[in-house]
Amino acid sequence: MLTKRVKASVIKNAAMHDTDTGSARVQISILSRKIEELTSHLKKNQKDFHSRRGLLQMVADRRAHLRYLEKNDKRTYSSLIKELGLKK
Repeated sequence: MLTKRVKASVIKNAAMHDTDTGSARVQISILSRKIEELTSHLKKNQKDFHSRRGLLQMVADRRAHLRYLEKNDKRTYSSLIKELGLKK
């Protein structure tokens, strides 16, 4: 789970303007950070199947947001992919 400070810093780095908290870019960044933290949790707790299910849901949600962003704004999509290091 992300702390308020971590979430605020992720939003600040991904936001396009001061009040941007819900754009696809911000949502993808938040989901990526949550996925990173949950992945490290699952490396330590391999039998935590409930968290694994949540991780899979977050990955699917991020994938859907990425598809939307790719379809509607290719420039933002490509810059976000490079920032987050999602695809090679």
